[in-house]
Amino acid sequence: MPTPSNTDTLPQGTRIGRTALRINDLDELTEFYRDVVGLSVLNESETRSVLGVADTPLLVLEGDTDAPLRHRSGAGLYHTAFRVPSRAALGDALARIRDHWQLSGASDHWVSEALYLTDPEGNGIEIYRDFPRDDWPHSDDGRVRISTEPLDLEAIEAAATGDAQAPPRTDIGHIHLEVSSLNTFRDVYIDTLGFEMQTTVPAASFVSAGGYHHHIGANTWHHRTNPVSGRGLSWFEVVVPDQNALTAVQSRLESSAIPVTETESGLTIHDPDEIEVRIRVE
Repeated sequence: MPTPSNTDTLPQGTRIGRTALRINDLDELTEFYRDVVGLSVLNESETRSVLGVADTPLLVLEGDTDAPLRHRSGAGLYHTAFRVPSRAALGDALARIRDHWQLSGASDHWVSEALYLTDPEGNGIEIYRDFPRDDWPHSDDGRVRISTEPLDLEAIEAAATGDAQAPPRTDIGHIHLEVSSLNTFRDVYIDTLGFEMQTTVPAASFVSAGGYHHHIGANTWHHRTNPVSGRGLSWFEVVVPDQNALTAVQSRLESSAIPVTETESGLTIHDPDEIEVRIRVE
């Protein structure tokens, strides 16, 4: 859907940056995201690993051996979605999953082809590649249409090249959250941060900036009622293209009831489910 030229919506070029997970077994999870997802270890210490592609960090693993299990009714992560640039890269991801782990699902979403799995501590993962943007279906009001259809895994497998690593231009295309209320999700992420609604399905909403199919998904499928806590999602980043966009976000936040913390790199807020969102300039 076209993005209006005003200060009420996020501009073209807005994207999801890094995602951080609070985990127990740092060595196991570092190895998993390296060998199965195909990320490179860019930096590591006794309590933290940073993984990504080339020199670009995508995932921060925060080791905390005392962190309790995520509360069964707690909000948080549904999945982190790693976007690869080609069907060949998706085929390579499928091969790594089959060699080292277990595939839990696969779908043709009309806008993308996606593989699903869960890491050793229960954090959801999607690895996907987009179809060309001109091929995405749209509804009469201009919004992108998303569906869930069976994926031709044989075609994905046939495209593989045998690469053990995720290629350059892999990024985090979107993040999908489990929230306690879609109404309060929309209040924060649409009315305040400035994302735009793209698609709704029963008990889920998908929002984006610049007409992308979705940068953030949110669902209430598992009836979460408590704030985020324990292991799982620690924080994620929304990256805006310039200082003007950040200033506009800050202005909208200051007009809302959401507390804002200014940091060296940008702004930090906590949504109604206490999920930490960090907003910074590209």
